[in-house]
Amino acid sequence: MSTESDILNLLPLRLKEARRKQGLSLDAVARLSGVSRSMVSQIERGESSPTIATLWNLVSALQIDFAGLLEDGGEAGRIEVLRADQTPTIENRGEGCNIRILSAPEDAGRQELYDLEFRDGGKLDSAAHARGTREHLTVIEGRLRITAGAMSDEISAGDTARYPADDAHCIQALGGVARALLVVQNG
Repeated sequence: MSTESDILNLLPLRLKEARRKQGLSLDAVARLSGVSRSMVSQIERGESSPTIATLWNLVSALQIDFAGLLEDGGEAGRIEVLRADQTPTIENRGEGCNIRILSAPEDAGRQELYDLEFRDGGKLDSAAHARGTREHLTVIEGRLRITAGAMSDEISAGDTARYPADDAHCIQALGGVARALLVVQNG
């Protein structure tokens, strides 16, 4: 799609097609996505333009490819680019921590990739994930302390820590800002 108006015209139709293809009602999509039924209906009718977060919730619920949602169909095998300002984020999860979602929506629940940015002392506390889930954390900048269950260790730029995530765990910045890539492999 080349213009904003092309995208806005195609989006409602593609979302509606995806919902119907899966045999889902508006109510079912609302429950799965956390987006109100009336908002889903307005988006499908082209009466409302969703925010990136709303769109992300909808494509995740419908289990469709975010980028493919707006394609005209003939672009298989192309390079997908998700621009920095279009990358979905997770809000209100951690203190002094920004989380950007780098993995495709269809990978949710299998293998997920996140870009984590911490302010000095910032931390991300996580409840236990499903049994067998592991995390792989690679520090790009700064130092981090990882606590998983009763275990704790510190890692610096260039280091990678692999640990079980099926117990409560925490990642915290030490002595300044830090940045890391986090891969979550669900068990």
